[in-house]
Amino acid sequence: MRSLADLRKDYSSRSLHEQEVLADGYEQFRQWLEEALEADCREPNAMTLATANLEFKPSARIVLLKGLEEGGFVFFTNYDSRKGKELLWNPYGALVFWWPELERQVRVEGRLEKLTPEKSTKYFNSRPLSSRLGAIASPQSQALESRKVLEERLEQVTREQQGQDPMRPEHWGGYVLLPHAIEFWQGRPSRLHDRLLYTLGKNARWHITRLAP
Repeated sequence: MRSLADLRKDYSSRSLHEQEVLADGYEQFRQWLEEALEADCREPNAMTLATANLEFKPSARIVLLKGLEEGGFVFFTNYDSRKGKELLWNPYGALVFWWPELERQVRVEGRLEKLTPEKSTKYFNSRPLSSRLGAIASPQSQALESRKVLEERLEQVTREQQGQDPMRPEHWGGYVLLPHAIEFWQGRPSRLHDRLLYTLGKNARWHITRLAP
């Protein structure tokens, strides 16, 4: 195995200056996401979602951004999953996007709210049939005796839903993270990276602060 301590990469493709960014942090993210899509970044909408329980113990996992709406970041999941339960106890979370092709990272912090049932149903119905059946069959985050148990549950659900249009289960739906802080990170040479932190003030205006790398 190669020495992890010796792994290094110098970043030099771009820079990030206060004079060049948008005044609105949410719109600045939208612009960077568009650039990630244009650059054909792999899984540009993949993001790490971090949550914490009432004991302040964190957990994190990769989820997919499925929309930018209502001034926030939208994703979908099983409400009975670990993240769903933690968000019920503590409705604050953080997101991290990493686009290595652009040498960019974005960190987002904010409060999470459930989407309306109507919006969750609309998205659920747009999913491939196999994904809808999987969402119904999987007791996400619960312990399973074996893979076979999950496959048998899927077979049962498939038989039960034969010839029907699967309906969204009540325990499955969307969240929107409403940001109060967004940090844009641009890799630079000698580890002197550019970091611009947007924080949302009480007047709903974004304030920009440069942070040391």
